[in-house]
Amino acid sequence: MSGDPVRVGVVGLGRLGKRHAANLALRVPGAELVAACSPSADEREWAKATLGTKHLYADYAQLLAHPGLDAVFLVTPNTVHPEQIVAGLRAGKHVFCEKPLSLELDECLAVEAEAARHPRLKVMIGYVRRFDASYQDAQKKIASGAIGRPFLVRSQTTDMNDPSGFFVRFAPKSGGIFLDMSVHDIDAARWLLGAPQPRRVFSVGTIAVHEGLADCGDVDNGVAVCEFEGGAMATIYASRTMAHGHETTTEIVGTAGRLVVGRDGRLNQVEIADGHGIRTETTPTFWERFEDAFLRETVHFVDCVRFDRPPGLTLHDATEATRIGIALRTSLVERRAVEL
Repeated sequence: MSGDPVRVGVVGLGRLGKRHAANLALRVPGAELVAACSPSADEREWAKATLGTKHLYADYAQLLAHPGLDAVFLVTPNTVHPEQIVAGLRAGKHVFCEKPLSLELDECLAVEAEAARHPRLKVMIGYVRRFDASYQDAQKKIASGAIGRPFLVRSQTTDMNDPSGFFVRFAPKSGGIFLDMSVHDIDAARWLLGAPQPRRVFSVGTIAVHEGLADCGDVDNGVAVCEFEGGAMATIYASRTMAHGHETTTEIVGTAGRLVVGRDGRLNQVEIADGHGIRTETTPTFWERFEDAFLRETVHFVDCVRFDRPPGLTLHDATEATRIGIALRTSLVERRAVEL
């Protein structure tokens, strides 16, 4: 597109869709938010009133037919990602889609095949940690040999407990805790270890608080181990029940040292000393921790479209994250190690 503005339509205006829409409308150079799509009339009205979006659709096919549309941002339920990506490609649109690529491996491979039939179009899945400044710095240090050969990643994603049970209602369509939450840790581990092939996984989990998850075979706390080729390993912890806030922490151990990203989940560098002791505040949700990374991710994708650059991660990366996540889900349900 040689630097022309990218005319974008956002599909899905839930809590994260609103964030993406606001970034595209207000904060991303070279992007023009021209349309939005949601089945919710209230969400469409929000886009109109808050962002001034003039072209609003309840149906995705109608948005794809919008004149002059260049790209779509899909911030929709996990179960519909593959079909919506394929529809966008067949309509001639560049596609950004939130993670995961799919909940099923055959659907991931079908999307990869469809994308290969449209080499001019950019497709990227939103693994936002790759665009976080601290994670990027860690990856560059590892690549430069700062800690020798990396062989172990220990990573966790833990959310503050939500007593409303929002994610319990969402769980039947999320794919479970490992595919919904831990795919970020899985993708980060592969990236930081140099993209080795997975060999074997094992996972366990428990329902610590939200008993409603039993109806769909999910848990609110889970631990996973992944063995990669060449002897590399990753351990992953996911929780939806933390009392104090959100934490994303990743430790990478190498033969000559180690790196830690986000050790204590600090909101900022302020330390409070009062009658309760000395403490710091914690990021309340993932957004406060990764707000800048989400913006950098969006700028990256828009620039890939504008200047015909390849995205910083491939559909194969997203397929591998799903493949490992599915194996972890199988291990949890069947209580056994799963070979890959």
